[in-house]
Amino acid sequence: MILLASMDWVAGALGALLGLAIGYALRLWNEQMVRRRTEQAACRVLESARREADALAEKARAQGQAEAARLRTEAAEENARSRRDIESAQARLEHLEQLVNRQLEGVAEREQGLRQQQVDLARHEEEVVVRKVALKKMEEAGRQELERVAGLSVAEARAEVLHHAEQTALKDAADLSRHILEEARLDADAEARRIITLAMQRYASTQHYELTTAAVSLNGISDIKGRIIGRDGRNIRAFETATGVTVMIDDTPNTVVLSGFDPVRREIARRGMELLISDGRIHPTRIEEVIKQVNEEVNLAIREAANDAIFRLGLHPVHEETLQLLGRLRFRQSYSQNILDHSIEVAHLAGLMAAELGASVGSARRAGLLHDIGKAINHEVEGSHAMIGADFLKHHGENEETVNAVAAHHDEVPPASLVAVLVSVADALSASRPGARSESMTHYLKRLESLERIGASFDGVDKCYAVQAGRELRVIVTPEEVDDDAAARLAQKIVRRIEEELQYPGQIRVTVVREKRVVEFAK
Repeated sequence: MILLASMDWVAGALGALLGLAIGYALRLWNEQMVRRRTEQAACRVLESARREADALAEKARAQGQAEAARLRTEAAEENARSRRDIESAQARLEHLEQLVNRQLEGVAEREQGLRQQQVDLARHEEEVVVRKVALKKMEEAGRQELERVAGLSVAEARAEVLHHAEQTALKDAADLSRHILEEARLDADAEARRIITLAMQRYASTQHYELTTAAVSLNGISDIKGRIIGRDGRNIRAFETATGVTVMIDDTPNTVVLSGFDPVRREIARRGMELLISDGRIHPTRIEEVIKQVNEEVNLAIREAANDAIFRLGLHPVHEETLQLLGRLRFRQSYSQNILDHSIEVAHLAGLMAAELGASVGSARRAGLLHDIGKAINHEVEGSHAMIGADFLKHHGENEETVNAVAAHHDEVPPASLVAVLVSVADALSASRPGARSESMTHYLKRLESLERIGASFDGVDKCYAVQAGRELRVIVTPEEVDDDAAARLAQKIVRRIEEELQYPGQIRVTVVREKRVVEFAK
């Protein structure tokens, strides 16, 4: 049993050893097979790479050979072109050389001909000199024969002929000049009458008088006159101080009259009074608020009036300050004419005449509209309104033609263009309409303007108003600059200036108002 067991163990051991040996042999065989396959694959890769390298080398050699052939071909063509260009240039040079040679031959031939012509010319000159001597002798013989026959020398005959020709020419020139002047005068007069008549027929406006007072209706409100006057007259004084106009309250029912020579102030006062009456609250503080509000409204109306005039005439916009002054003309008058209406009329007339004469219609209308703009500032600046307006327009961008037309419309400077002449004519036409001039009104307004100008010329004066139809000058001073004693001295100085510079009927009262007002607010 033990032997059998030993044999089984030996057989198992031998089997195991045999299995190990066989496994080891199989593994070696597998490794050899893998190595052989790897070597074969490497050989195949190397062979493929060698074949690709040979192909690329062969392709590169072929491309290099082709490029070399192409370069050799291009070089050969370039050499051929160069040879052809050189041959062509040589041919042109030979041709030019032949031309130069032929021209040199021609020049030599012409030079030979010129020498021959010079010889012939010298011979002809000698013949001419001989003929001149002969002609001179013949002329002298003829002159002597004429003097013998006529009994006059050459100088006397020449003077006689010239005198006769001069007298004849002078007579003909005088007759022709007189005829031309008569025809020109008749034609010019007829043409001027035609143009002016046509302009007046195409544009005709009515004239109206403007007063220096404005009536305000009280709308039947009871005790409104008493509220306007206020306690001890404080309301009416505050209103007159704020507006610079005189408030006249009398027995006329349902009406308050505002009197003032400045149309702008009068319009502000009229609108302010109407607002106060409709509102019912009338006291000094409310009066100042309303007048300030109305002042802004009137300034807006001034701009609207100027813009409307420019739009109606079809003109380009003007400078902002020019627009403001132009609108102020709506509330100014001259010889009972509203100045803005007069300016618009002058612009239309000048434009119509410019159209007939072929001049610039726009330039004529622009100059006509602006010709009296100096009247809006002539009470602030010394000088005539024409020169003041021209200087103002020159400093605010207007062209030289318009500036000259404004300065020349009263013949203070000579007109430099047709437009200036047309503006002067149009201004005269507008002023010559029935009712357009009222000399007494103009003198009255100028006296009031002079009163205010004198009062405002002193230092420390804040506002200055001519009221009571020019019988009183009310001067409001700045309390910080003028004390009570200085106010008294100021009144005396103004009185002396008025007596020295103005002529006026009766007497003028000068009132200097110095008021110090302190305002605080409780919060």
